Amino acid sequence: MTTSKKTIRTCSKGHSYYKSSDCPTCPTCEQERKPENGFLSILSAPARRALESNGITSLQQLSTCSENEILQFHGMGPASLPKLRDALKANGLSFKK
Repeated sequence: MTTSKKTIRTCSKGHSYYKSSDCPTCPTCEQERKPENGFLSILSAPARRALESNGITSLQQLSTCSENEILQFHGMGPASLPKLRDALKANGLSFKK
C-alpha cells in the first residue's frame, strides 16, 4: 500500500489545508458554502457540486433527469441516489423514467 504525500495549500480566502490530490477545492470554503437545509444539504460535497455544475439546484430540476443521467455527472455516485429518491418522493416527485 502506498501513501500519498500531502502538501499544504492556501486558498484565495487564506485558508490553509492539506491535499494529496490535485483537487483545488478548499475544505473550509466548501463547508462554508454547504446549504443548511434543502435536498442539497443532505449530499456529500462532490455530489452537491456535480448537481450544481449541471444546473440542478431544485427538486423540480432534478425530476427532469433520469437516475442514469444523474450518475453520469462527475462526482455523483450511487450512494447519493437513495437520498435523492427520498427527497423527490417527499415532495411528490420522482426521477424521469
